[in-house]
Amino acid sequence: MSANSQRALIPIKKLSPPAVIEKNRDLAPLDLVNGNISLQSREEVKKLLPDIIGKALARIWIDPDFHKDFSSDPHATLEQNGVHLPDTMVVEFQKPNSDRPRIVVYEKRPGSKFKVRVFYLQLVMMAGR
Repeated sequence: MSANSQRALIPIKKLSPPAVIEKNRDLAPLDLVNGNISLQSREEVKKLLPDIIGKALARIWIDPDFHKDFSSDPHATLEQNGVHLPDTMVVEFQKPNSDRPRIVVYEKRPGSKFKVRVFYLQLVMMAGR
């Protein structure tokens, strides 16, 4: 801590940056994951897949070929990029031709016609002044 913060009435915590970049990381800028990742459970999907889907949304925005592939078959596109999901998970790409595409991940229970939404991510543009 600096000398000024040591004499403060309210202690000030030194904050770490919001995203830590690993030094020895072999991940190319457009890769969704490093190597292959196989998610086995709903908990793993809820914990790890939002970050991966966020990268996919960003890549959809800048890579027309990836956008076309993801629009036609999101599940296969994720697998081609090293992300393997359980058979119970369904990925839908909604509003593919809009400015705010949405990716929704559902869980389909065995023996059921219904699917339960696990989470969704949507690209939203915001302006401020």
